[in-house]
Amino acid sequence: MYNSEVRGRLIDGDKSYSQISREILAPIHAKTPLWWYGALLVSLSMFGWGLYCKYITVSTGIGTWGVNNSIAWGWAIINFVWWIGIGHAGTAFSIFLLILRQKWRTSINRAAEAMTVVAVFCAALFPLLHMGRPWLFFFIFPYPNTRGPLWVNFNSPLFWDFVAISAYLLISASFWYFGMVPDFATIRDTAKSKIKKAVYGFFSFGWTGSSREWLRFEALSFVLGGIAAVLVVSVHSIVATDFAVSVETGWHTTIFPPYFVVGAIFSGFAMVLTLVITMRAMYKMNDFITDRHVDAIARVLIFISLIMGTAYMTEIFMAWYSGSEYETYMFFRTRLFGEYAVQFWTMFIANAVIPQLFWFKAVRRRMWMVFVISIIINIGMWFERFNIVVTSLSRDYLPANWASYSPTYVEIGFFIGTLGMFLTGVLLFFRFIPMIAISELKSVAKFDKPNNGKLKPATHE
Repeated sequence: MYNSEVRGRLIDGDKSYSQISREILAPIHAKTPLWWYGALLVSLSMFGWGLYCKYITVSTGIGTWGVNNSIAWGWAIINFVWWIGIGHAGTAFSIFLLILRQKWRTSINRAAEAMTVVAVFCAALFPLLHMGRPWLFFFIFPYPNTRGPLWVNFNSPLFWDFVAISAYLLISASFWYFGMVPDFATIRDTAKSKIKKAVYGFFSFGWTGSSREWLRFEALSFVLGGIAAVLVVSVHSIVATDFAVSVETGWHTTIFPPYFVVGAIFSGFAMVLTLVITMRAMYKMNDFITDRHVDAIARVLIFISLIMGTAYMTEIFMAWYSGSEYETYMFFRTRLFGEYAVQFWTMFIANAVIPQLFWFKAVRRRMWMVFVISIIINIGMWFERFNIVVTSLSRDYLPANWASYSPTYVEIGFFIGTLGMFLTGVLLFFRFIPMIAISELKSVAKFDKPNNGKLKPATHE
């Protein structure tokens, strides 16, 4: 439990309830800043390039990618796993810290949940186009059909991915949306524009803030949280099983499910850190997203980084200890000291070494250093997925099948397009949705004592 008397207050400025509402809703009611339009233009340009590359893929075929008979999984699956990993953060951040009743989550969980929903949409695009004929995507639906005795292949990882992504997206979006209902009602009641009142009134479901509504709201939060907590573990375990059920060297291992889950939370928390530091800088949210919040996330990243380093060392040790010449060749002559040594050591240093700088308080207190390290972690996690996907496929059991892989401009553009899609979603979130959960923040403010040890009388707006 977060003890404000020991670790400091979660909200600076000794604010009343009405101040909290006004300051968090200020970006929505205020005029849109020029930097927002510039950032939106850049992100839409990236998204447009991605749409063009998707059009080339659909109209011409997967041959426009750099994949081949040996490395059939290229950037598409690398980026799919990377985006799914980032999408884990919102639910993991909100659910686990909600269950553990960590109050410091209240200033960050809304942004993490929004990031989750957009990231899962980005992830879903990659296996869809990797099918080659995306207009036949309904073949993976488990439903009886009129085309004869043709059912979905329940042994196919493609079907597992569909079930995992659809279930995770449904629960994450529901958890995120229902958590915003009280805040939509607050915007409805404070907006001066009739259009805003109508729009936010529609999305608030007629919320009045009665005791009965709050009881049902809290009960629903815990029910959805319980379901989502299971999905956080199961979804990336399913993605890991896509690899582990094969007999490829470097893949056929039982460490993959927990390894993938921890890695997903690692990359997701790093992206949350990137997002909240941006919110602090652009919207002057320092009183709500304090140095103590950033410090708490950095401490979590230290712990997860140690787990990741242990997982990397375990893989290397087991490859040596197993006595399998294939595993030994894969790890020592391909990844550590071979053709893909640069990618391997970039992954190792970025994920297991550089985050250990967070042990130093001076590093955790400098926002620009924390921001840079959070970016480095996500770069390192992308290289982890590259190492897993490409190296094992490029060097299989038959040397005649060995091949190299490099992405084409179509694959690169596709990935940049999803980055633009993600940035567009984040910018729209900044502009039209409260970045911080007002109702949850007020529940923290009620018990957050100022320096004199007395609660400040708060007035409801």
